[in-house]
Amino acid sequence: MEILYLLIPISVILVFLIGIAFWWSLRNGQFDDMEGPGYRVLMDDDKPSTPDQKSSSNPLQQ
Repeated sequence: MEILYLLIPISVILVFLIGIAFWWSLRNGQFDDMEGPGYRVLMDDDKPSTPDQKSSSNPLQQ
């Protein structure tokens, strides 16, 4: 029973620390755009190369 005198204040302090960390991350824009970076990875902006450009861009591949 005496352990509750230690565990309850520690858990309350932990909840406040987690709440402060979450509030800080919201205020600093950590959760502004959740889908944008995932779509940027999938978008292909490269121009297709022709066979002449492919051989001249990599001299080691013959």
